[in-house]
Amino acid sequence: MVPFDFLVPYSMDEAIGLLDPEDPDVRPVGGGTAIMLMMKAGVLRPKRLVSLQHVEAAYSQIRINTAGELVIGGLAKLSAIEQHPDVARTWPMLTHTMRTLSSVRVRSVATVGGNLAHADPHMDLPPVLSALGARVSIVGPRGRRSVGVDSLCVGYYETVLARDELIGEVIVPPQRGPAMYMKVTTRAAHDWPALGLAVVLDMQGDRIRTARIFVGAATDRPTQLHNAQAILEGAAIEPMVLQKAGDAGADEISIVGDAHGSAHYKRHLLRVNMGRAIQSAVAHAGSMK
Repeated sequence: MVPFDFLVPYSMDEAIGLLDPEDPDVRPVGGGTAIMLMMKAGVLRPKRLVSLQHVEAAYSQIRINTAGELVIGGLAKLSAIEQHPDVARTWPMLTHTMRTLSSVRVRSVATVGGNLAHADPHMDLPPVLSALGARVSIVGPRGRRSVGVDSLCVGYYETVLARDELIGEVIVPPQRGPAMYMKVTTRAAHDWPALGLAVVLDMQGDRIRTARIFVGAATDRPTQLHNAQAILEGAAIEPMVLQKAGDAGADEISIVGDAHGSAHYKRHLLRVNMGRAIQSAVAHAGSMK
């Protein structure tokens, strides 16, 4: 391994000051789960790593703001989100997702900001948070700016973050209706998915008033299924409607094959699992009443 500097700042401002907007070999590191794997594989050879482990405790907190939104510090551990009682009560989709997100060991050290900034298209959280309408507060030398999680990723391992910007907080609106993340994997439940399907519904009686549906792992970034949503909105949850929505979702996007499944296979998974995810969301919401 090539020698590198490992710097430990104690404030967010200090950390940002140690980053270099022009140098891709200067990287921030939160939990380090992704960066260490990349370094071991020889994909990344940094000359400077800026640790975020000891910046202000506020960036590791999980709280509810006055608007009733969930505010997660960018340095909050994934396990802290999984175990937080307020998250389980008001954002059960997040708690459900965390239980199969990687392994217990990884969740105990990985941070939510690092997870999103890594922008691996197989990650579970980006489509889930996109479907929930979450946004990130980005901190940099020019101040703060807000970006929807659905606009954060722009391609494989690429985000809108500048090299001297960090994710300070993730803000999640209340989960007001049935929601489900369906992780389809051919291996262990905590492995990378061949398809990730996040569904959030706003119901009016037995009909779907609005739907937000995002797919992950089959595309190079979280992708919203607008045509499938249009079929569902205003409709009752019936087999024919679910089939049409599944067909529309499978046909409206460009799907990428990889080691977890061919494009044809993933398209079939999306077609089949759309209805299952919607039915599971409604059933799960009903069981919690």
